[in-house]
Amino acid sequence: MKEFVLQDDFDLSEAQIDYQKELNPEQLNVVLNGDGACLVLAGAGSGKTRTITYRVAYLLERGVSPESILLVTFTNKAAKEMLSRVEGLLGRYPTGLWGGTFHSIANRLLRIYGSQLGYSNNFTILDQEDAKSLIKVCIKALNVDTTSRRFPSPAKVHAMISYAQNSGRVMSDVIESKYPSFMEMAPVIERIAELYAQRKRQADAMDFDDLLLKLRELLYHHEGVRQKLAHQFEYVLVDEYQDTNVVQAEIIRQLASEHGNVLVVGDDAQSIYSFRAAEIRNILGFPQTYAETKTFRLTTNYRSSPEILAVANSSITQNRDQFKKELTAVRSSLERPSLVPASNAAQEAQFIAQKILALREEGMPLSEMAVLFRAAFHSQTLEFELMKRDIPYEYRGGLKFFERAHVKDIVSHLRIRQNPKDEVAWMRILGLLNGVGLASAETMASQFKDYDSLSEILNGNPKIPKRAHAGWEGLRKTLEKMAREEHPAELIRAVIAGDYRDYLEAEYPDFMDRLEDLEQFALFAEGYVSLQTFLDEVSLTGEYGALREEGGVEDEEKMVLSTIHQAKGLEWDAVFVMHLVDGKFPIGAALDEDGGLEEERRLFYVATTRARKELFFTYPITSGYDTLMLSQPSLFLQELPEGLLEEVKLKAAVSRPVHGSFSDSEWNDGPTIVFDDLGERTQKPMPKMSFLRDVDEL
Repeated sequence: MKEFVLQDDFDLSEAQIDYQKELNPEQLNVVLNGDGACLVLAGAGSGKTRTITYRVAYLLERGVSPESILLVTFTNKAAKEMLSRVEGLLGRYPTGLWGGTFHSIANRLLRIYGSQLGYSNNFTILDQEDAKSLIKVCIKALNVDTTSRRFPSPAKVHAMISYAQNSGRVMSDVIESKYPSFMEMAPVIERIAELYAQRKRQADAMDFDDLLLKLRELLYHHEGVRQKLAHQFEYVLVDEYQDTNVVQAEIIRQLASEHGNVLVVGDDAQSIYSFRAAEIRNILGFPQTYAETKTFRLTTNYRSSPEILAVANSSITQNRDQFKKELTAVRSSLERPSLVPASNAAQEAQFIAQKILALREEGMPLSEMAVLFRAAFHSQTLEFELMKRDIPYEYRGGLKFFERAHVKDIVSHLRIRQNPKDEVAWMRILGLLNGVGLASAETMASQFKDYDSLSEILNGNPKIPKRAHAGWEGLRKTLEKMAREEHPAELIRAVIAGDYRDYLEAEYPDFMDRLEDLEQFALFAEGYVSLQTFLDEVSLTGEYGALREEGGVEDEEKMVLSTIHQAKGLEWDAVFVMHLVDGKFPIGAALDEDGGLEEERRLFYVATTRARKELFFTYPITSGYDTLMLSQPSLFLQELPEGLLEEVKLKAAVSRPVHGSFSDSEWNDGPTIVFDDLGERTQKPMPKMSFLRDVDEL
């Protein structure tokens, strides 16, 4: 084993822990020589948590006081896990050690020193709902007219304020770059932000962003406090440094300003949270920020097979802004990851579901399988297929498709088209309108029970409260379009094209993702000719798991469906990365943003490195139903060298599904896509993927 020169006279032979036995050479080097400014580039599956834990234990064994150690993480779970491991190693809890999230550490410090900024030591912390409620009060106090044109919701205004604060940018710049449709309202939004800050101060309250902002203010403008804290924290350790924003990085710099012992651990290749204002430049620029930085690399991967790592290593080399490193596998060699082109989204879902059942039959638990996707709407067809086959799943990164508010809104519109007496659906729809409260919605909905069709309602003379006139007129235009349509897909698109789109944009920071959900919903609805049948099946999805089919999975064990963002830090034996189509992954919008394509590639890298043993990349060759469009495989697949992937050739053709019910065993006639023909075409731009493995099941 490599000999290490220690930076002090601590005798390892007297240590309680056998560090040389417990750690690999890369990890041991960090643990023993982590004084000064240290950048630890920890590749996926390289034992990052283990390294930090042993570093903390080593400092304590060396005689460093627990009160002098600050361990900062991004989740309370991570902090508790690390401290629990330290306790297990030393046989005692490190009482006095400062460990926790950025926000929890900031809260503790502000409870002590907040009076320097004019706060009491029992100030209130506003959660997200509290913050939105206060912004709503500010909007009302400024007499903002939110009815003449749909004004951004309190939640969206709060998202604008939060991003501006965490990114260190002025509000007008944030609105111009991220919310351009509200640019003419920028002066009003800025006044709301100012009043919001004023009201918080008057109430002796802080929101989550304030905890960091006020701590930074304290450290920068109160020299005595900075000196005291920086002197106390002899060692500062930061986990997941690639996810820090500019405010967090500045806080760490101030707290480490006396002793200079700041050890940050992270992986620039897994920096995927720019939408939360995370700044990759914090980790890339660390050697320039801290003089005489020592850089360590943890590249021994304990998670994935060599074949999976070959794909990850090859993909990430395409990024220009990065620290170069190559992961090396400890696991034995296994099969190459599979590339699975499917004729359409339905066949893609069928393959994934069938492969999941096959793996389970081979002895792999469902809990060791995951399907990952770039955006939530990519999973909709698969969710139907999993329910059809009675495969239980847990959804990460949001709600299951039919539990999402915007999907329920659309379904309510369809329900009143089918049954205009549906009071519950009317209440939901009317509640979306400006100027309509609960009482007004009840009054309006009660009138509609006397009509037998939408046309009768529109041609009638329902009484509309004065404040609701503008909102009703917008809805009326949508209903007029719906009255002329019968096909479920066109009805969905009629709603999306109306005032409901403006509602989404004003209400939700992620409104584009929600629109994508609804377009995917419309595409799925193309397979139905009867609105009643469509509504019946959608209504039954929540209870479908109770309808056990022969051969169904009957235990509580569940597989995972997850966005890639939510999957970071997790791992499974088998991983499916689905819908790898150019324009969807990478998403088109990323190509227009500075550094956007490289962040998308880092997402692909994160998805790839979640797999231990088996990895499947899937994508549909066509999309649409009546009009078929050919899709190109993701750029990230096309970039891979020849021989890294094994292509799976699905033999069976898939027809357009014209659905009757979940129990249908066959699909009706429709334009057929023969996979073999299209499969040949995919070989031209990707000749390197020539090794085919036939799959007879599909």
